[in-house]
Amino acid sequence: MLVITENINQIQNEISRLCKKVNRDPSEITLVAVTKTIEIERIQRAWHSGIRHFGENRVQELRAKQDDFKHEANWHMIGHLQRNKVKYIIEKVSLIHSLDSYKLAKEIQKQARKHDKNMDVLIEINIGNEPSKFGIPLNEAITFAKNLEELPNIRLRGLMTVAPNVQDPEQVRPMMREMNRVYKELKQAKIGTDRLDVLSMGMSNDYKVAIEEGSTMIRLGSSIFGYREKGGKDV
Repeated sequence: MLVITENINQIQNEISRLCKKVNRDPSEITLVAVTKTIEIERIQRAWHSGIRHFGENRVQELRAKQDDFKHEANWHMIGHLQRNKVKYIIEKVSLIHSLDSYKLAKEIQKQARKHDKNMDVLIEINIGNEPSKFGIPLNEAITFAKNLEELPNIRLRGLMTVAPNVQDPEQVRPMMREMNRVYKELKQAKIGTDRLDVLSMGMSNDYKVAIEEGSTMIRLGSSIFGYREKGGKDV
């Protein structure tokens, strides 16, 4: 368990180093621990090591872990979200990263209004135009964001992407730079609210490049927890 604390300390030191390199404030970066298939004991260790944001890929797993987790924390839905599952997480998460269609947006609006809640969301971008991944094309982001203004219980906070999984993170630097460019365009256009402040990009293999290219939120799994309980590596 102590290795989790050591990993988190190393990541925080690396975040500080990278921010100094590109003249950014480390407080701008939110670290989300990805808990997919991670048992509750290791999640608690991460919490005791300072982590307050946790990301889950699956609705059922998110609900089960949140019920067992006794500490105050922010839970993020970072995986693909089906419309018929929105009602199960609308009161349980602080941020939905994976808004990828207007139909899903309307369902989030419906459930948020039912619970008298403003739901914070990110538009998911398929930056590599990969058929196997969800998300909208980057060039549709601004139009999509404008359409969200018709849904009063949805609060757009920014953009999210999962960059292509490549051996050399430098290969995705141009994509992340484009993400940041469109993110800044959204901010300048004042689309939505003045809380548009999240650019969620960067995972264990590419978070260093992501921070250098303007990410404000990184989602790390294996860098924190190591190998997943059921084998293989997390994001």
